[in-house]
Amino acid sequence: MTENEIQLKAIAALTALRGGVGAGYVSDLLGEVIPTHFLVPDTADPTEVGLAVLNQLSEPLSALINGFVLAFETVADAYDRTAPEPPTDAILQALALNIARDAD
Repeated sequence: MTENEIQLKAIAALTALRGGVGAGYVSDLLGEVIPTHFLVPDTADPTEVGLAVLNQLSEPLSALINGFVLAFETVADAYDRTAPEPPTDAILQALALNIARDAD
């Protein structure tokens, strides 16, 4: 699966969530970008096996995160062009404070 296809999956997942589709469907959609088989050297020690799996996971996970970031930036830019109160950065600060407060 290409990076663009994975980014499209991320955007589709966000769109589905906003449209009220169940979390199970979204999980399945995102799961399509994660490899189900990994190639590892047959003579590898546990560290080498772990690194091989990590290397094969990093590309699709990076593309998925990039898709979420691209979607967020696009929506945030459109929102900020409306001169909203509060602006996006204030909303993110409030979210971070709520998460930090809940972690205590």
